[in-house]
Amino acid sequence: MVGLERTLVPLVGTQEFGIGSDLVVFSFIIAFGVVKACTNLISGVLADRYTRKKVLILGWLMGIPVPFLLAWGPSWNWIILANCLLGVSQGLAWSMTVNMKIDLVGPSKRGFAMGLNEAAGYGSVGLTALGTGYLAVQYGLRPQPFYLGFFFTLAGLLLSVVAIKDTKAYTQLESTQGLTKEDNGVDHQPTLAWVFSQTSWQNKNLFAVSQAGLINNLNDGMSWGVFPLLFTAAGVNLEGVGWIKAVYPVVWGVGQLVTGPLADRVGRKPLIVWGMLLQAVAHGLIGLGVLPALWSGLIGSTLLGLGTAMVYPALLAAVSDAAPPLWRASALGVYRFWRDMGYAIGALMAGLVAAWLGLIWAVHAAGLLTLWSGLLAWLRLQETRPTSLGRTSNKALILRRARRTAAS
Repeated sequence: MVGLERTLVPLVGTQEFGIGSDLVVFSFIIAFGVVKACTNLISGVLADRYTRKKVLILGWLMGIPVPFLLAWGPSWNWIILANCLLGVSQGLAWSMTVNMKIDLVGPSKRGFAMGLNEAAGYGSVGLTALGTGYLAVQYGLRPQPFYLGFFFTLAGLLLSVVAIKDTKAYTQLESTQGLTKEDNGVDHQPTLAWVFSQTSWQNKNLFAVSQAGLINNLNDGMSWGVFPLLFTAAGVNLEGVGWIKAVYPVVWGVGQLVTGPLADRVGRKPLIVWGMLLQAVAHGLIGLGVLPALWSGLIGSTLLGLGTAMVYPALLAAVSDAAPPLWRASALGVYRFWRDMGYAIGALMAGLVAAWLGLIWAVHAAGLLTLWSGLLAWLRLQETRPTSLGRTSNKALILRRARRTAAS
């Protein structure tokens, strides 16, 4: 669903609706980021109090109008509304896929689980961005490229209703098995305000992870809005822009099949620090323009994808390490609040900088912020990967307990 917008929506704003302000064009990303970030907070609380499956289904229901609005919305305000609904849908549905996989695997395989989750998601984002670019070349910007969204919403909703089983019971088992390293002295369900303060600034590991997540998605929000306009202005055709926009999330997605398990072997911190620094290098390559526009876009997007692939599953796994099962879903919601606020902050920053200095300086600004974030993670983050704790998956523990019960 997010991939539907990657290549085309900024161009819809400038070419179809005649919007001349970069900040106004990027407003759809700001709306998406703010709404998704706030929904992440609610989704964590709902996941801790109700079933994961119910929240997952609700997320897909909220996404049903999105492709219709993108395909036939008569004004830019309708595109903004579509992105608000998409933010709610993402905040509920994608949050649940994160929580449910973490529930299933236990502490020792969290990186692996997050690698699978994000590879599926962002691999699809990239392929859809490429597909919509090809459809736009054949049929125009609207409505045909957005027809894909009708299938996505139907398939996601049906799979959620028919094929998915709830996983909340696994977290309750994990709480009784003593599989986490710390509980912060909490033996009851804490308030959201308490979890928010712990995740945002009081726990230094969670703070380091949250700021890195924010800056990482700031890069994505900036590139989402800036790259189609920047490379189109540099003479790259729509098909080439589609490839540039596809390479980033495809490499990001597929790379996590390797970096997710790697985070379980070498630890979270090395991947987080070096992944952020690699993204800073990618921004420098694109911003300096030392290569022809198409090649700088393709190579820079590839490096951005590799850096993000290193960071993404490691950040989610680090939050899961640092937060006990009792309030882990809420902590993940707070982390994802800050991470997805990066979309809005990145788009806002890009619009303001582009209006003042030009689009290329939005890329430079993102690169400098990413460099700062990587150095901050290096200084503040301690390794969170479990060592001797929880080497068995939660599902295996449930099966073991069931066998003991049957034998007795």
